[in-house]
Amino acid sequence: MNAVKTLSENWLTRFWRTFRVAAWLGWQVESNWTDPFLFAVYSFVKPVAGAAILVIMYGIITQGDFTSPMFTYIYLGNAFYIYVGAVMTGISWAVIDDREHYKTLKYIYVAPIHFPAYLIGHGVARFLVGTSAVLITLLSGLLFLRLHLDLRAVDWPLFLFALLVGVIMLAMLGLLLAGVTLLITHHVGFIGEAVAGALYLFSAVLYPLEMLPAFLRPFGYIMPTTYWLELLRRAAVGDVAAAFPTFAALSSGQILLILLGLSFFFGALSIFVFRWCDQRARDLGLLDRVSNY
Repeated sequence: MNAVKTLSENWLTRFWRTFRVAAWLGWQVESNWTDPFLFAVYSFVKPVAGAAILVIMYGIITQGDFTSPMFTYIYLGNAFYIYVGAVMTGISWAVIDDREHYKTLKYIYVAPIHFPAYLIGHGVARFLVGTSAVLITLLSGLLFLRLHLDLRAVDWPLFLFALLVGVIMLAMLGLLLAGVTLLITHHVGFIGEAVAGALYLFSAVLYPLEMLPAFLRPFGYIMPTTYWLELLRRAAVGDVAAAFPTFAALSSGQILLILLGLSFFFGALSIFVFRWCDQRARDLGLLDRVSNY
């Protein structure tokens, strides 16, 4: 029993040490590519520009009907989806950065660290950058577009819990993509972007799932991001989100249970896939294999 306890404590210590250092390192990578002023400008302009594109497209299609509940539905979905690109894609991109850019992946593997914790630690830095982008996007909507979002009416316990579950779920999906990335060298950068694009299509970000062709809707119903975005919308704007047809028959509690179940399933799948890919990459000697272009 003492040996098991010692091993458990050593594992937790190594995990926490790796996670803490990786989070700091990830922040240095994210923030030190330019001087602080340009980084601040970039961090502000990028989400505002992304929201502006959506607003212009919506305004043209609806002839400027920004009072419709559909606008709030779309705007919030687009804002919260920033986390998908930040966390999920960011964790998988850490493998590409360390292997292709810094050429340090093989050295990280032989270091006394916990590699999944290292990847997730990198995701923390991307989460912080993503959070700033989400806040800037929401603030822009409140100040300039009269977004129907009353901060006093937000169900904060539900919102924060759903956000936490969603971020953990995205981190697990990022770990899955990181495992796949270990096995692919050429044009590997497309993986995270392709998956994020597919989730954008099938997760009811800009429209209810009923607008998809019938044969594509099942893909949306099995994606945890669909229920995550729905729950965040309900916590933020209540009945405005619940009025849309996709999950009108489900309560927020039922949606939360579905989200928890799917998150657990995809989390377990991600761990299994990552471990298999990790061992396969070691066996095939792919850890230091890089593109020549």
